[in-house]
Amino acid sequence: MSEVSKRVLITAGGSGIGRAMAEGFAEAGFEVWVTDLNPDNLADLPQGWRGSVANAADEEAVKALFSEISEVWGGVDVLCANAGIAGPTALVEDVALADWRNCVSVNLEGAFLAAKHATPLMKAARAGSIIVTSSTAGQYGYPNRAPYAAAKWAMVGLTKTLAMELGPYGIRANVICPGAVEGARMEGVLEREAAAKGMTRDAVYEGYAKGTSMRSFVEASDIANMAVFLGSDAARLVSGQVIAVDGHTENPDPKI
Repeated sequence: MSEVSKRVLITAGGSGIGRAMAEGFAEAGFEVWVTDLNPDNLADLPQGWRGSVANAADEEAVKALFSEISEVWGGVDVLCANAGIAGPTALVEDVALADWRNCVSVNLEGAFLAAKHATPLMKAARAGSIIVTSSTAGQYGYPNRAPYAAAKWAMVGLTKTLAMELGPYGIRANVICPGAVEGARMEGVLEREAAAKGMTRDAVYEGYAKGTSMRSFVEASDIANMAVFLGSDAARLVSGQVIAVDGHTENPDPKI
């Protein structure tokens, strides 16, 4: 599935799911631009990739990023609004408002700002694909993770609205909902949930796996494969969709 000369921007593309997305799009022939808050994650980018240190929740930083993209590339064909953080692991009565706001800001406002500033470039081209990384937490309740679940649910509403507003301009918008993805970030989630629920890390891990029909965790490459499809011409009429890549979640709470 070759998409030679098309351009993709991936927020938080220096590591994890974002890095896998970037690699997938590069293999498909896209020009790749990634952002990351940590400059160390941009230090070893493959030849030809562009990288920018940027806070996805800082509008001035996002505005400057898209100004540079417009100057260098002249536009962008695919936006992967992928930046996000796990937020606090605590019962709702124990969540500090500052932690709530930070989680919602990075996840929800980060996606909003990326879409807001990508839209004029895509409208000018009358084409484009916006792909928002939500979570299966955006489809189910998620005990001990209220800020994260609230933000991820809201990202679905945002994306469906984008699909409706932008469809007449030839722009598509879709949501990917990853399940439990193997990697360093998920390890942190497992440890925090184990502590909060009085379980071992391995018991939480096993609970997540058994909570899916496929009895398995997800690899970052599985998410990347879906993103590349949604960014390609093969998905030209796929818009406004919420697509879980999770092995089919049956039980989102490992303790139940």
